[in-house]
Amino acid sequence: MGAVNVNVNIDRYRLQARRFDIVNSSRHTVAMAAARARRGTRHATVVDVARIAGVAPNTVSRVLNNPAQVAEATRDRVLDAIRKTGYVPNLLAGGLRSARSRLVAAVVPTIAGPVFLEAIEALTDALDEHGYQLILGQSGYKTSREDALLDAIIGRRPAGIVLTGVMHSAEARRRLAASGIPIVETWDLTRTPIDMVVGFSHEAIGEAVAEFFHRRKRRRPGVITGDDERAARRTSGFVRAAARLEMKGRGPAGTAVKTVPAPTTLASGRSGLAELLAREPKLDAVFCSSDLLALGVLTEAHARGIRVPHDLAVVGFGNLPFSAGVIPSLTTVHVDGPRIGRIAASMVVARSEGRKVDEPVVDVGFSLVERGST
Repeated sequence: MGAVNVNVNIDRYRLQARRFDIVNSSRHTVAMAAARARRGTRHATVVDVARIAGVAPNTVSRVLNNPAQVAEATRDRVLDAIRKTGYVPNLLAGGLRSARSRLVAAVVPTIAGPVFLEAIEALTDALDEHGYQLILGQSGYKTSREDALLDAIIGRRPAGIVLTGVMHSAEARRRLAASGIPIVETWDLTRTPIDMVVGFSHEAIGEAVAEFFHRRKRRRPGVITGDDERAARRTSGFVRAAARLEMKGRGPAGTAVKTVPAPTTLASGRSGLAELLAREPKLDAVFCSSDLLALGVLTEAHARGIRVPHDLAVVGFGNLPFSAGVIPSLTTVHVDGPRIGRIAASMVVARSEGRKVDEPVVDVGFSLVERGST
């Protein structure tokens, strides 16, 4: 009987020792993973997480990729181990194994220009609803910089690429078309997109503003424009419409144009108006390629004692939040940026998941919001 008790006690001691070893091993693994992170010698791995959670590495993978297939208690242990170690899964490796990425890249000229922000926010939210994440790159307004950025993006095989505009280098177009990645060009229109496009006609905007000035008896218009391609096409549309109206004997006597560097600023709006007035003292209307330029024009006009809109009508582009609150309130061209972002997201998700996009070319149009400056 005494021998039995001794054996039972020994078994209990071994079990307690085993539990002690497991706990200490777990604590040691956490400590070692944290130490490695601090030293930067090696990142925490799925094996570290599995050891702490007491599961196999493939269970950790299931928790990350298909959590509904794992029991709640096991899932909680794995998630707790992930938090303790700071483990971040290698999404690129996972994407290569599954041939699918959940990352979408968007390229904008600049985040300093607020006109793109609403579209980016809507794109981010719409992608998130489908389990995709957005990474954002700034290309500037130089083609060479966009080319380098696109090379880096294409090499990482995202689920989709959302571009600003349709004017890219011939080499960039070839690489994008050959990549097989869903491509959505935005903020512009073309009959020959790389893949899909959602936007509006910049030329049509210019024509509409010229006709708007004409209807209000403005005969000596000017344009202050950024030197980017899209703004240039708005200017081209404006100048063509002004000339057409003049040929009919009803239009402006001519169009003075001042080009300033992009991204445009309030200061360049002020200096732009000063130069136009020096060239055309009887200037009676100004179309600006951005609301910031138009705000500069309003500021310079006020400083010179020029009455807006009595002496000078002003139209901007973008319908930024401040445009309704300035004095006088700014007439401007409105484009539905959030709609562009949502449609672009739906296009990327559909193509990434193997579904057909019924309308690969979408024109969201624009509207002229008339306010106090005209």
